[in-house]
This record gives sequence, structure tokens and C-alpha cells, in this order.
Amino acid sequence: MRGFCKRQLLWLAVLPLLAVSAPPAEAQMREGPGRWVKKASLPIPRTEISVAELDGKMYVAGGYVPGSVTSYLLHEYDPATDKWRERRRMPLGLNHVGLIGHEGKLYVFGGFIRQNQDPVANAFVYDPKTDEWKEIAPLTSKRGAIALASLGGKIHLLGGAVGVGFRMRKSVNLHEVYDPAANKYASRAPLPERRDHMGLVVVDGRLHAFGGRYESFASNSNLHDVYDPKADKWTPLAPLPTARSGFAYGLLDGLIVVIGGEGMKGVFNENEAYDPKANKWRTLISMPYPRHGTGAAVIGGVMYVPGGGPVRGGSRLTEEHEAFSLK
Repeated sequence: MRGFCKRQLLWLAVLPLLAVSAPPAEAQMREGPGRWVKKASLPIPRTEISVAELDGKMYVAGGYVPGSVTSYLLHEYDPATDKWRERRRMPLGLNHVGLIGHEGKLYVFGGFIRQNQDPVANAFVYDPKTDEWKEIAPLTSKRGAIALASLGGKIHLLGGAVGVGFRMRKSVNLHEVYDPAANKYASRAPLPERRDHMGLVVVDGRLHAFGGRYESFASNSNLHDVYDPKADKWTPLAPLPTARSGFAYGLLDGLIVVIGGEGMKGVFNENEAYDPKANKWRTLISMPYPRHGTGAAVIGGVMYVPGGGPVRGGSRLTEEHEAFSLK
């Protein structure tokens, strides 16, 4: 299997969810371009969250909170004021939901109702102007940890994990497109390799899918493929230098930036950027507070990275919030 790291079975027991504010053991820091700035902490420690940008604000949905692995929470962050506020909670408590801002609204697809397992097919749309949720057509199959991207007025949904319980959990290579106007899904060319917990970014009208995992972080991927919607075809590109999953990512100043994540040895502080014009990766300055189970929103040339877990798995969570920029 292309880009495959040796697979091991790793079924972690569900541990008490503990909030931590002190950073994890010091990781090797790498010098490189960019700078980090601390921002207002999340109102509550959270990990395995979903993060999206919409109209200049960042939204954080679901995830694990102290004492529970299913959260209904939706928080909104305004970079202009460096302040958070709670919005109307999701109709269903979930972790690992697919979240995206699209044409003035937030869309939620799937997710898990237990710790990284037991997916649902539910889908919802949220209007920040009315602070109201509405149910939309469910997914064609129950799955969580899906990657989403907005392209051409539609929402692409890739990969994810299906199956009840850890032993039945399987990564998939599904590629579907949701049309909000018709409230329907259509199939597209599947991912070259199945995976979940991966990144997905639109650059010049094409989809870049990178990283992720096959079933667990014991088998992370470094795959990087690009999808041409006109040809409905995937093509391999330069692989992610550090195979990992559960990372934050976004398009920053024309570069695909991948930060943090987890693997067998723990959490990553790696910060790597891909230049689509050169088809090359480079190293940026390390993440000061290594973690996984987070996400990112790029607003005004700044990449905001809230919450997450400072150790692999879901037993620790944080309210840490940092912002990265290249200038």
C-alpha cells in the first residue's frame, strides 16, 4: 500500500478526560519561517473538535469535554476582539464531526457518539444570523472523521471511518459531493487509498488530500493526492514529510500548512508547508504546544489553532489557543 506505515492493532481503553493547562514534555523544536502568538483560551478545554472559518470568524464544534466524549457545544471566536462566545448548541452531541463554512452557513456531517467510534449519518446546517440549526439529508452511510471542502457551490466529503466499536472500525475511500440547493449527495472518484483523520484543501480549483490514518494512529499515512473535478481523477503528488493524522491544516499565503497531529510515539509539533507551484514541502517553525485533535481557521493571513490533546488518544484535553502566521 502506497505510503503505508507498519500497521499495529491499538485499542486504547477509554480513560477519564482530564483538562491540562501545562504543556506536555518538551519536544524537539525546529527553527524555520513563521511566528506564533498566544490568543484567548477556549472557554472550556476540548479535544477531538472540529474547526471552520465562516465570514471572518472561527467556529469550534463538538469534541470531548471534561467528563464526556460527546459535546453539543458550538463556540464562535472573533479575531478582531480576541473574544469567544457560545452559540446555539448542536442538536446532537458528537466528536469528530465534519464541519465546514459554506456560503454563509455552517454544515455538520456525521461524527461519532462514543470515543472515536460508533458513527452517525446525521447532517445539519447552522445559520449564524438566526442562531438556528436545521436537519438536512443524512449521509449515505454512517461515518465520522470525514474531510470536507467547499468547491463550485458544493461540498466535497472524503474518507472517514465506519463500523460499530473499535474492532469493526474501518477507514473508507468514499468521495461524495453534497449539493445544498438540491439537498442531495452524488458520488465522485474515490480516494486512491482509504483513510480518515486527514486534511483536505482547495487550491486553484483542485482538491489536495493529505495525511490521515488507516483505522488507527498506529498506521498513519503520508499520502498526498490531488483531485481534478473536471476530469474526476486523482493524481499523486509529493508526500507529506511527516506521516501523521488528527492535525490542524489550512491554506495560508498560498501554502498548504500542516501542524501537529499524533502517532505511535505521541503528539507532533511538526509544522510543514507545501508549495503547490513547486510541488515541494518545507519545514516551518515548530508548534510551541504540541497537540492533536484540533483544527484550524485561516483568517486575514493568520492561522488560528484552538484546543486539542497534548498526549495521544483522548485522555487529556486543553483550552490552549495559538495563532500562526508567516509574516
